[in-house]
Amino acid sequence: MDYKVGDLVTRKSHNHDTIFKIIEIDEEIAYLKGTYIRLYADSEISDLSLYKDDIDKEERKFLDSIEVKKLDRDDYFYLPGKILHIDGDDDYLNRCLDYYKKMNIAALGIKEKESDIPFVIRKLLEEYTPDIVVITGHDAYYKKKGGIDNLNAYKNSKNFVEAIKEARRYEKSHDKLIIIAGACQSDYEELIKAGANFASSPKRINIHALDPAIIATKMSFADVNVDIDLKGIIEKTRYGKEGIGGIKTKGTMYIGYPR
Repeated sequence: MDYKVGDLVTRKSHNHDTIFKIIEIDEEIAYLKGTYIRLYADSEISDLSLYKDDIDKEERKFLDSIEVKKLDRDDYFYLPGKILHIDGDDDYLNRCLDYYKKMNIAALGIKEKESDIPFVIRKLLEEYTPDIVVITGHDAYYKKKGGIDNLNAYKNSKNFVEAIKEARRYEKSHDKLIIIAGACQSDYEELIKAGANFASSPKRINIHALDPAIIATKMSFADVNVDIDLKGIIEKTRYGKEGIGGIKTKGTMYIGYPR
């Protein structure tokens, strides 16, 4: 079968477990990007199968489950937290921004190469003064480079760690600036130690493209005076505690009266 850039495909050798988009073809090798998962891969063209549906059933079920209940329009008014979302991938950034828009949240998206984020994040925080910052993109754990506790064995975890540290120099309080950091297979422990409120990936698994945005949305709508339901928020992500973990903190939404 002839394939072209933009086709949706799965891999026979991986039991068709992930849907990819072809982003480049070089002779008999196709370079792939996960449609829903923050993952790059390559494959022999002979191992591919064309995916013809718009969306699989499990993905539809997941998207339905992350619908956020709209705020009741009673005598009170609500000020959800502002989000700054810095992402190393255009496609995933746009998906997250669409999600924020659907949830009626004020969010600014910035496309920035993962290695450059530590050098620009301070300026962005000072300019946009968000309540929540998302630092994400692509990452991977390379077993051949070292154990899971070796930061140098990861594609971008070190960049995420440096970005978090820089953000914490700007604002030390975990309650005043919520940091959500990491991507697929990231060094969870180091991201948390650096100062993140939430991070991926405790079990070094791939995460969903929307997982950082789901956490950010939940934190945006969480009451500033109340400790969050940590387990409840994490369980709303695609792979739960295996994909993302975090620390207990308060939300970012102020509630006022009268409307």
